[in-house]
Amino acid sequence: MTNITYDTIPGSEKLDDNDVILVTGGTGLFGKGIEEVVQTLKLKGKFYFAGSKDGNLKNLDECEKLFEKVKPTYVLHLAAFVGGLFRNMKYKVDFWLDNVNMNNNVLRCCHKHNVKKTVSCLSTCIFPDKVSYPIHEDVLHNGPPHFSNDAYAYAKRMLDMTSRWFNQQYYEGEARFTSVIPTNLYGKYDNFNIQDGHVLPGLMHKIYLAQKNGTDYVVYGTGKPLRQFCYNVDAARMILWTLLNYTEEEPLIISVPEEDEVSIADVAKTIAEEFKFEKEIKFDTEKADGQYKKTASNDKFKKLYPDFKFTPFKDAIAETVQWFQANYETVRK
Repeated sequence: MTNITYDTIPGSEKLDDNDVILVTGGTGLFGKGIEEVVQTLKLKGKFYFAGSKDGNLKNLDECEKLFEKVKPTYVLHLAAFVGGLFRNMKYKVDFWLDNVNMNNNVLRCCHKHNVKKTVSCLSTCIFPDKVSYPIHEDVLHNGPPHFSNDAYAYAKRMLDMTSRWFNQQYYEGEARFTSVIPTNLYGKYDNFNIQDGHVLPGLMHKIYLAQKNGTDYVVYGTGKPLRQFCYNVDAARMILWTLLNYTEEEPLIISVPEEDEVSIADVAKTIAEEFKFEKEIKFDTEKADGQYKKTASNDKFKKLYPDFKFTPFKDAIAETVQWFQANYETVRK
């Protein structure tokens, strides 16, 4: 459980004990954040956090069996085939097929089982590569994404379009299907694999090993790219708010403010400080940086939920590092 306190979620009184909320990908980073929020705030309803052991969502029959078993009132669709920069570049066919099949099956089952509201998870990395910053929701389809993750990006863009088409064809435009676009998530229960995980947990694992073995702490790339990192517990509170309050089909960016954007070098330094790592940080500039920046605006979310309070970056890093160190033997790595 988190040591960081936060207020209850507006709209949570709409849930009752008979509601069933299915969370696909519920055993991953985002799902674990939601589980923590649900338990901390004692939200009503039966939350079912589905993982791969509950069925292969790429298979329609298995997806259908899960829905028959759970009988959800609401669905938070987080499940996806994901990975870091280098995995995205290496397995493009897998990223496309696995995500498209999974998304189509989940949305078809939501419609068939008359789910009241489905909120799917997209990503800021699916926005056009050539775009004016900060990014807003309405430019999502205004040009090709960055080449490094185009297969994943197009699969997620089609999830947005398929959600809109379900609304139009079956619900007279009512936003029964919508999406959120989180910035880079991090926190407890992340995948800390150095090669296939995302940058922040990968850096934590690298420095853990460097400190243990007395070796260099090497960061891939120049350290110059900028990112908005969002604590998974904060993202969880935002997606739950969206489920209970948001009435539009246009995806909603859930992100820390623009001014909280940090460089990879600054992230590495913050992690090093929490580990009390005293050696020099080195940068392997022969490795690719990926997209330099993808600054997203959370103006729309702030207008809809002006009182939302974000967890300070250093506090969230500290809690994540402490959890990682305490659970090193069993974390995904």
